[in-house]
Amino acid sequence: MAYGLARRELRPRVPLRPGEGDKHGLTSLEGLAALSLDALSSVAYGPEAIVLALVVAGTGALTATLPITLAITFLLAALVVSYGQVIAVHPDGGGAYAVAKTDLGGTASLLAAASLVVDYVLTVAVSLAAGADALASAFPSLGHDKLLVCLVGLALLTAVNLRGIAESARVLMLPTLLFIVAILGVILLGLLRSHPVAVVGTDQPVHATEALGALVILKAFSSGCSALTGVEAIANAVPTFRPPSVKRAQRTELMLGGLLGIMLIGLAILIRRDHVAPRGGVTVLAQLTAGAYGTGWPYYVTNLVVTLVLGLAANTSFGGLPVLMSLLARDHRLPHLFGLRAERPVYRYGVLALALLATLLLIATDADTHRLLPLFAIGVFIGFTLSQVGLVRHWASRRPHGWKRRALINGTGALLTTLAGVILLFTKFLGGAWVVVIAVPLLMLLFARIQRYYTAVGQELGLGRTPQPPLRHTGSLVIVPIGEVSKLARHALGAALALGDEVVAVAVHADPVRSRALEEAWERWNPGVRLDIVNSPHHSLVQPIVDYVLRAAEGGRQVAVLIPEVEPKHRRYEILQNQRGLLLATVLRARTDVVVCLLPYRLKL
Repeated sequence: MAYGLARRELRPRVPLRPGEGDKHGLTSLEGLAALSLDALSSVAYGPEAIVLALVVAGTGALTATLPITLAITFLLAALVVSYGQVIAVHPDGGGAYAVAKTDLGGTASLLAAASLVVDYVLTVAVSLAAGADALASAFPSLGHDKLLVCLVGLALLTAVNLRGIAESARVLMLPTLLFIVAILGVILLGLLRSHPVAVVGTDQPVHATEALGALVILKAFSSGCSALTGVEAIANAVPTFRPPSVKRAQRTELMLGGLLGIMLIGLAILIRRDHVAPRGGVTVLAQLTAGAYGTGWPYYVTNLVVTLVLGLAANTSFGGLPVLMSLLARDHRLPHLFGLRAERPVYRYGVLALALLATLLLIATDADTHRLLPLFAIGVFIGFTLSQVGLVRHWASRRPHGWKRRALINGTGALLTTLAGVILLFTKFLGGAWVVVIAVPLLMLLFARIQRYYTAVGQELGLGRTPQPPLRHTGSLVIVPIGEVSKLARHALGAALALGDEVVAVAVHADPVRSRALEEAWERWNPGVRLDIVNSPHHSLVQPIVDYVLRAAEGGRQVAVLIPEVEPKHRRYEILQNQRGLLLATVLRARTDVVVCLLPYRLKL
């Protein structure tokens, strides 16, 4: 109760996240905007990946784009139906990590966590690189600065997420709607026109180096599977939907599958009909856009919208990976600092870790989308497979009504995603997938070692067990290092007298004249506290005090060291204060078992 004040509503310092408390959840359309950008934006690089894989067999091989896209769309349909089951079983968020941890055990959950970390980092890198490609298609002068454009975009995303500016589904609805309208417009106008209105980019001669055989087709299929990333995002965020959340999330998953399938098939038909081959300086999507709209303002607007949506798709990882890392920290599989939230709902250490990893990846690949894509889908399909296998086990163990039909749906999904994952690994291994094959087990080992460490620490600390009563120490001693008689010394001694049975002030001096002057000033002041002056002929401050503390703590006596520190009001003056107190505290913590306290004295300057 606040005496003498009007009653006011008490609010938590940490704002609630979407879906928490009594806040309104997402509708199906808002969920499509907030959670589907990663999947929908993949049409910017998925069809192009198919074209690049087929063109090695000549432009005639581009006719295979449509059947390969149909196979990918069939896999998409299986995933959408399967994730509808995931949503029903895990209404609290059915990510691959949660499913694996519940239904498959520790090792599978480690595999899911490692693959998700890889997926989130690659989502940022691929989305930014593809966005830079789209921007360079409209403004060719930026083509030579792709890496810089990506790093600037990454820096902006990091700054925004560190500030804790939460995504708003209503804000995202406009760019999502513009993107959907632009891509569907490209398809409809392109199909209505008998030939492309305009051709952009520089001509590149195509030389067939391979025959159109099974290996080329499998490579094209595996490359195009990058268009399936992000399908699982809705199942990961079921609690953010408005009740009935399960029905709304399932409806949103179906909407996503339908829209993505239509876009992929429509673009594939145009690629096949117009024999769209790679050209210099532009993306395949930019070529299709020019073919449908021409090179006027709709062409530039479409490329800018694609760039914006890809940037927003990269931002979804900043909402996903820090939360995943906080769950891993809660399960003692990552350092606990990743579970810390600031006053804003931000896991800042997770945001910074994601930004650092994405920066290193972009620099290592020179922001080349086609060098990143072979790494991309492996982690995604590991998560797909684990989710489906986990649900098969869920149905088999609980056996509700109709469980065989449901297990068949998820079993079929697991079989298809496993087959696709094996094809991806086989065809992309030498192209860069070997990096993921090494990274995932290393991450699993890292998580397991951290968990083993926390388990050992818990055993040593006796967590979960009732300890013996604490030892009662008599005659505790508080040591206060001082430099001279001042308000700072008075402040420190006042606090020390409230803490311990005995207080002693300790000063270190190398000059006998200054030592005598301090003794005389101390006698005049007479604070009622003993002063010990330690001689230091080598002008060392820290070591003499450490030695003094060690002698005082002999025999198990309870000793505390209270170190006063001057803190200026303005940060710009901090560098003007000496840091000997902080250095002394660090050394005492490293070399002694005494209690070390830092006492601030706040200046008005």
